[in-house]
Amino acid sequence: MSSTTTFDDVWKLFQETDRMVKETSAQMRETDRKFQETDRKFQETDRKFRETERLVKDVSRQVGNLTGKWGQFVENLVAPGCRTLFAERGIPVHQVHQRIKANLDDGRTMEIDILVVNTDAVVLVEVKSTLTVADVRDHLERLAQFKEFFPRYGDCRVMGAVAGIVTEEDAERFARNQGLFVMVQSGDGVTLANESGFEPRAW
Repeated sequence: MSSTTTFDDVWKLFQETDRMVKETSAQMRETDRKFQETDRKFQETDRKFRETERLVKDVSRQVGNLTGKWGQFVENLVAPGCRTLFAERGIPVHQVHQRIKANLDDGRTMEIDILVVNTDAVVLVEVKSTLTVADVRDHLERLAQFKEFFPRYGDCRVMGAVAGIVTEEDAERFARNQGLFVMVQSGDGVTLANESGFEPRAW
């Protein structure tokens, strides 16, 4: 038995199709609105990230400046005492240099906080606000490589010293056992924590 499509059937089909098209169009507009809102949020988030990045860089720069100034302050506290303290231990001091740097052709660099010099001996002083065992180990490596970076002192006796406003107990003991002078804060200056008969190691 065949069925006949009437005008009413076609009209209803058109009406249903029109309804579906309108619903789809509305859904697409809503989707487009949501995409635009999401894009706006992404742009706002990106702006906030860039602002946060700028603030982090600014704070890092300020902290770096403060750290550098604090380090220089500590070095300026230690440097004036070097001449007297090492002279008392039989090491005449002719010159005291701060922040000495050297570069090798292979790209390696070395910086020495304080370099105490006379005609036949040099003392490399590493200065920290808080001296740790790791700092002492780093300085021992620096001492071992010193003459490679500074060949002009190749005939000199090279000795090492570490100084700290605060010195961890293990670091002080480790430094002395490795033959380093240990300089500690005393009043407005520094003093040597090594016993009077201490014999420094030479590199």
